[in-house]
Amino acid sequence: MVTLLPLYPYPSSSFPSLPNSKHISVLKPKPSLHYHRPVFLASSHSSEAEPELPESVKNFWQWGCDEGVISKKTPVRPGIVPEGMGLVATKDIGRNEVVLEVPKRFWINPDTVAESEIGSVCSGLKPWIAVALFLLREKFRGGDSKWKFYLDVLPECTDSTIYWSEEELAEIQGTQLLSTTIGVIDYVQNEFQKVEEEVILPNKQLFPFPITLEDFFWVFGILRSRAFSRLRNQNLILMPFVDLINHSARVTSEDHAHEVRGPAGLFSWDYLFSLRSPLSVKAGEQVFIQYDLNKSNADFALDYGFIDSGADRDAFSLTLEISESDDFYDDKVDIAESNGLGEMAYFDVKLGQPLPPQMLPYLRLVALGGTDAFLLESIFRNSVWGHLELPISRANEELICRVVREACSSALSGYHTTLEEDEKLKEEGNLSPRVEIAVGVRAGETKVLRQIDNIFREREEELNELEYYQERRLKDLGLVGEQGEIIFWEPK
Repeated sequence: MVTLLPLYPYPSSSFPSLPNSKHISVLKPKPSLHYHRPVFLASSHSSEAEPELPESVKNFWQWGCDEGVISKKTPVRPGIVPEGMGLVATKDIGRNEVVLEVPKRFWINPDTVAESEIGSVCSGLKPWIAVALFLLREKFRGGDSKWKFYLDVLPECTDSTIYWSEEELAEIQGTQLLSTTIGVIDYVQNEFQKVEEEVILPNKQLFPFPITLEDFFWVFGILRSRAFSRLRNQNLILMPFVDLINHSARVTSEDHAHEVRGPAGLFSWDYLFSLRSPLSVKAGEQVFIQYDLNKSNADFALDYGFIDSGADRDAFSLTLEISESDDFYDDKVDIAESNGLGEMAYFDVKLGQPLPPQMLPYLRLVALGGTDAFLLESIFRNSVWGHLELPISRANEELICRVVREACSSALSGYHTTLEEDEKLKEEGNLSPRVEIAVGVRAGETKVLRQIDNIFREREEELNELEYYQERRLKDLGLVGEQGEIIFWEPK
């Protein structure tokens, strides 16, 4: 009835949900120039001399200057920061002040692919796969590619869990993140095999170079970690220059990206990607944005290779399902669908926050049976969900408490460390970035599971004090007195 399964990541419209897998192929990570790690400080500015930028980054920024994207008025520059590479203010920047504007001709999205030489063979592909093939082809072209300077600064990998070794993955044993990572790896492998057979090999004139599974994982990671997806009519865009910017937990608004009309050259106008600073920044400090307010730490670990410092990023996802063997399966599914759910429902529980509002009604629906099954009759169809928002019967409420608590206990037993052990590891510090991620995710999931268990333990203790459907019904009929006694009317 209640299953605790992986539900990460929250997919954008450009990336489908990613299934689970029973096997895994591990790729060896390569060194990274630009990677993301958690941000805890207000500023990455230091009194020490700043390390010199790599030549590839200098050439990339100069390309932006030559193309008119970067000017003397641009208030940021690339810099070496704790996250790897980031955007540093060259002067004081006010809140909501424009930081960069990138003309549409520098956007890499499905439209870019459609207008390229491989557009015809990519027209029926998933958007991310089309963009992936475009990037791999441009990377192979090297100096002949318009995008050479951009491709040269892209990292060879991040600390995303899709690049972890078997030993590193063992650190997230029992977590939903591990199951989801395995599912993502399996998904990418399957998509690669399909596109290799259907597009790459039959079109050697367009892809006159080997594309390996490792290449495909590289480009998948690039898109997962760097693509923007919130612009009007745009679901998947790579944005050179802008995507150097890093995430900070201090930023609590996602209102930093805007699509505007403006000058794209000396005599031309075009759509521009306008990046604004959500915070006031002093010269020499790093400019940050908020990547996604809804992502959990498992999402961040999978997509970007870091975890956020905010406690509200700790989450656990519960999968609830109406069993096909249920005698009332059709009725229950019909009721669930009438209320925006289905035979399977997913509920994300976050640390320190109440249970999702539809979770208890759905649980009661799944557990409904016996003498309570009369609520499934057609005469109650329009009102049954309102009844499910309150306790139905002691037996129904007791069942959902027991099943959820057993599921929490089972999930907690799957971790190879306790919360107390993980908290001690964090206090001791000196953890590698990937172990830091593992410890953070383990501890976060454990806290949420304990929170869920405590909620239903407390509910178990209140079972005798709750008011159930029959009592509410008698009150509505005026058959219960002020002290809760049943009123009997003597016949005249």
